[in-house]
Amino acid sequence: MITRRNLLVTTGAVMLAGCDRWSDSPALLSAEDAHRFLQRSVNGRAALAREYHTDQMSPVFRTNGTNRPNTPEYAAVTANRFADWRLPVTGLVRRPLTLSLAQLQSLPQRAQVTRHDCVEGWSAIGKWQGPRLETVLQLAGIRNDARYVVFHCADRFGADSYYESIDLIDAFHPQTILAWAMNDRYLDVGHGAPLRLRVERQLGYKQAKYIMGVEVVASLAGIGGGKGGYWEDSNGYEWYAGI
Repeated sequence: MITRRNLLVTTGAVMLAGCDRWSDSPALLSAEDAHRFLQRSVNGRAALAREYHTDQMSPVFRTNGTNRPNTPEYAAVTANRFADWRLPVTGLVRRPLTLSLAQLQSLPQRAQVTRHDCVEGWSAIGKWQGPRLETVLQLAGIRNDARYVVFHCADRFGADSYYESIDLIDAFHPQTILAWAMNDRYLDVGHGAPLRLRVERQLGYKQAKYIMGVEVVASLAGIGGGKGGYWEDSNGYEWYAGI
């Protein structure tokens, strides 16, 4: 782990070196930053989302967001069941990668049964499997000036491409995975095939589906509307959606 990005917990303040700049007083922060400050002050960097037993999995797990991307690129990769799909890992990395689904499946895997909480008010428990995002980032070798990971997705809404982003605290969290399986089966299209993000301590709209590229960046400015994600840009959702 890159130590200069570690979360340092002191008796009076929480300070994230190199990723976020905190005031010693949450009262001086924006509402969103205060939310993030308080959650991480209480829970700590490595706090885990609750995991469930397989017999607690929901009999029905609704789809969130798009049910099928409307792009020719996505239609092309679904035509042969994602055999030609590749995941580029680019940006502030020392070794850019291009990974097939089989290569992602060959990496060390994590399986977890967690609850998905949708901003629309519903929740469901499901099992997810895939490599930890940390594993992929370590293979790529992120640079010292990296601060965020951006997920470029197949969806398009008019002229806008769907994307989401998280910071390196969540990127290196042990439950943050690039899931290719749900409930012991390959992801179906409605649930984000071939690959979706699971960042378990955030709300459902942060769980980007239909990932077509991963980009490591120093700033979110200039990407989409500059607020860190499609829903953040278009509907004013908070960038940090911690639960």
